[in-house]
Amino acid sequence: MTEFDAACAAVQAALDAGARYADARVMIRRTESMTARDGDVEALTSDESAGLGVRALVGSGWGFYAVPDLTDSAARAAGRRATQIATASSRVPGPPIDLVPTGAGEASWASPCEVDPLSVPLSTKGDLLVEATRVAKDAGADMAEGIYQVWDTRKWFASSDGHRIDQHLRECGAGVTASAFGDGEIQRRSWPSHRGQYGTSGWELVDELALVENAPRMAEEARALLTAPLCPAGETTLVLGGEQMALQIHESVGHAIELDRILGWEAAFAGTSWLDLDQLGTLRYGSELMNITIDPTIPGALGSFGYDDEGTPAAKRDAVRDGRWVGVLAGRDSAAMAGLDYAGSVRSDGWSRLPMVRMTNVGLEPGPHTLDEIIAATDDGVFMDINRSWSIDDRRLNFQFGCEIGWEIKNGKRGRMLRNPTYTGIGPRFWQSMDMLSSETVSWGTPNCGKGQPGQVGHTGHPAAPARFTNVRVGVRG
Repeated sequence: MTEFDAACAAVQAALDAGARYADARVMIRRTESMTARDGDVEALTSDESAGLGVRALVGSGWGFYAVPDLTDSAARAAGRRATQIATASSRVPGPPIDLVPTGAGEASWASPCEVDPLSVPLSTKGDLLVEATRVAKDAGADMAEGIYQVWDTRKWFASSDGHRIDQHLRECGAGVTASAFGDGEIQRRSWPSHRGQYGTSGWELVDELALVENAPRMAEEARALLTAPLCPAGETTLVLGGEQMALQIHESVGHAIELDRILGWEAAFAGTSWLDLDQLGTLRYGSELMNITIDPTIPGALGSFGYDDEGTPAAKRDAVRDGRWVGVLAGRDSAAMAGLDYAGSVRSDGWSRLPMVRMTNVGLEPGPHTLDEIIAATDDGVFMDINRSWSIDDRRLNFQFGCEIGWEIKNGKRGRMLRNPTYTGIGPRFWQSMDMLSSETVSWGTPNCGKGQPGQVGHTGHPAAPARFTNVRVGVRG
């Protein structure tokens, strides 16, 4: 019995049991990760998981059931059970649920990959992390840590609308962190970001990160931060590096434009949203430099795919255009409820979890400047880079972020290093103050986005570049 046979059997059984719509996903995922500390491999994990998840729709009620068994009998039993759950759910009164149309048919898609990450010898991967952490220690770090992670996912999707789609996604990434211990505090510097850089790509991505070459500088900067002056408190011009901009987008835009949160369907983990659907198309979210797209078609970015977990083809859409809010992350049911004609942003983190609205690649289109030009145009301000901490309220509105490192900007030049830089703001007010944006875009990968109950971990991408914001409160303590 093939994977498609199992998915189709589950769908048919759900229909036979009374569902008006059903879909099923078979997923086989292999994962591998390694960590190293201070020149030694500390941990290695490898896992494989396979199973089938079925959704059924009865009236206005969804049902979901999953099994780690791809036999015909297990698949059909799962389909029937999903319909039973949907039938029970439909007994609770609710608004009618429709599904926006999506292109149905047979399709196959695979992410670009030059070097299969799972084919790279463990010794090669281990040597990389060992060497990166060793040279960081030699350069003065009190502790140096390295990590790589690999995901290899195959999906087979079938639906009662006629979908027959298979996909193969290969994702990986790595990073190194150097820490220096001082009197009652720890300073750290991370390359290329605070959890590494990840993409829907092969091992060539890791090779390009140059972990060993950058590790000594991370150690030296962590040590220097111990004696650097604290970031001053007050309102000033703020320049953010591209990696911190990626998290700013993730937290204060990406989660806020998830349609299930806007509709009040979802509130776990990241809360709800301050956005009001009646203002879609008119609300001023940011300055005219703010152009945010939802684009799962970006080659190599971590939020890329060929089809989402409802069978909707990947497509680029605007979320914010010239500073106005114009689009959302949606599923077929939430889009229909909101009167929209598009979906395409539903995924789950495995066969045993119900698909939900998730970020894909949510990021800023490039601006007209460079980082050097932004700094040269700033008389007095602070440049912050690489996230260290984040906090945002459950409406995705008020936020406070801390970065690993900062620098004074005086008379158009980067000056002394600053310790423990932080900034705070309110989403739309902050984005409306963006007056310069770089063209130096990187698609940063976030492999640990949490959402849902039971919790799911999503992989998202965020194209971002350095940007400048005016009258921002910095140096907040506590």
